[in-house]
Amino acid sequence: MIANNEVGRIFIDYGSSANILFGEAYDQMQLGDVSLEKVNTSLYGFRRRNRAPTRKTCLLKFLVVDVPSAYNVILGRPTLNTFQAVISTYHMKIKFHTPGGVGEAQGDPLQSRRCYVETIRKGQKRGVDKASRPDPS
Repeated sequence: MIANNEVGRIFIDYGSSANILFGEAYDQMQLGDVSLEKVNTSLYGFRRRNRAPTRKTCLLKFLVVDVPSAYNVILGRPTLNTFQAVISTYHMKIKFHTPGGVGEAQGDPLQSRRCYVETIRKGQKRGVDKASRPDPS
């Protein structure tokens, strides 16, 4: 749940130092710009070039980036650390502390594969070298 919206297609990236909310997903939440702050920074290594986020949210900090993506959200180290999350890529599961005990979220292998294929397809349109895209299986 993000801002009382059920959000799917979330990529857990413990190598990312930022939480990303893609602009299309933000716009679909119909939150308006009231909860956003202007941000003057760049994301390096994002789609193999600099990309300036256009806005950021306030509760959990998400940088809102207006680029097409197979995913709606990338959860990076800031949120994973805040939630004290434990991730199992093998089980496609994340566990985290909640006031009532341990919470967990289970990934969907079929949806994961669809996102992977869409990401590859978008990479081919941009001319990304095939050798730089390892298969996740």
